[in-house]
Amino acid sequence: MSIETVVKNDLPLLRLKQVRRRFMLGETSIEALNGVSLDIHSREFLAVWGPSGSGKSTLMNIIGLIDEPSNGEVWFDGQNIRSLKDDELTDFRGHKIGFVFQGFNLVPVLTALENVMLPLQIQGVKESVAREKAKAALIDVGLEKFSSSRPDKLSGGQRQRVAIARALAVEPKLVIADEPTANLDSENSRMVVDLMRDMNRARGVTFVFTTHDPRLLEHVDRKILLRDGNIESDEVTA
Repeated sequence: MSIETVVKNDLPLLRLKQVRRRFMLGETSIEALNGVSLDIHSREFLAVWGPSGSGKSTLMNIIGLIDEPSNGEVWFDGQNIRSLKDDELTDFRGHKIGFVFQGFNLVPVLTALENVMLPLQIQGVKESVAREKAKAALIDVGLEKFSSSRPDKLSGGQRQRVAIARALAVEPKLVIADEPTANLDSENSRMVVDLMRDMNRARGVTFVFTTHDPRLLEHVDRKILLRDGNIESDEVTA
């Protein structure tokens, strides 16, 4: 049976089929992803790991619908992504995916609450509703007392927790976190991964994050080793 004929409810949340991504470096073609096929299901807590240059960030950009594959198919929540126009894809991504970045990407002149409200306001959500959703997200990450603080008054761990709250505020089906602990010490790294794990369980949100720290792999249900643009191993640990 082809993917097209599978009933939507039987599909994984995300399906990559023979995805390739090539970049040109001068006149040289670089194969960042080399025919990756991958299913990710709802409520999974999954880490992608591997050495620098293995294709982790490229894979995350494909999964997050930020980049398109050179070849292959991407399905998200039963939708063939190639069938969406640019404005439809932007709207689709904004409502279904939350993002957490290693550099936090908070707006420095906004408070923690205003930062969390921002993606909701971009979606056109009424300000009062956006404020309540943002407050609830900050409570979930334990930062309700810091809602009026700007990023420069927060620690690195607190800033990343604000970023997680911002990702969750849109009530996404999937949260993508690309090296979310890279700028944190060991204690804060564990705290951030534990928090994402708690949100995965409490909210039923699928989390996919990359890491170069093998110690964090103890906290996941599934770990995928990527090397030279290929999945070298895919291990369920739970």
